[in-house]
Amino acid sequence: MEQFYTIQGEGYNTGRAAYFLRLGGCDVGCVWCDVKESWDADKHPRVAIADMVAAATAHAGRNVVITGGEPLMYELGPLTQALHAAGCQNWIETSGAYPLSGEWDWICVSPKKFKAPLPETLREAHELKIIVFNKSDFAWAEEHAAQVGPDCRLYLQPEWSKASQMMPLIVDYVKDNPRWQVSLQTHKFLDIP
Repeated sequence: MEQFYTIQGEGYNTGRAAYFLRLGGCDVGCVWCDVKESWDADKHPRVAIADMVAAATAHAGRNVVITGGEPLMYELGPLTQALHAAGCQNWIETSGAYPLSGEWDWICVSPKKFKAPLPETLREAHELKIIVFNKSDFAWAEEHAAQVGPDCRLYLQPEWSKASQMMPLIVDYVKDNPRWQVSLQTHKFLDIP
């Protein structure tokens, strides 16, 4: 759908230079999705793997975030192997609703209520990022935290349009449950993609 060089705005790798490859196609259907234009894969051109790798390596940074849409709708082995061969670190942002494919240096699973994450994908996560839209999301967060490995980083992130209402609740929750951390969409504060 799109590709661009920027700063990772959220989660564990916040503040690091990263090249984003946003793949078109998603059937998860989050009502608050901020890239709904990614949902229909047929609206976006096919791009050769070699062209994606060339674009990603044209910049100083070597961190590549593969996101969507839902990137795991595709077999990502050939793309991630080519990126690794070019010296890149591969990071994925996924709902976890599909089986993991590809070679990953960092796996961020952000489960969505509209299509459940697969237990085997949750177990592989380095980072669990829960978007907090309402108060019930804290119990939902704990339900998924119970399914990740012991070294997985746990993040609570307010949904952007509800941040003023949810942020005080998140702060209190993290203070009471310190294994969780706060994630913010810093790229929106910085006004960068």
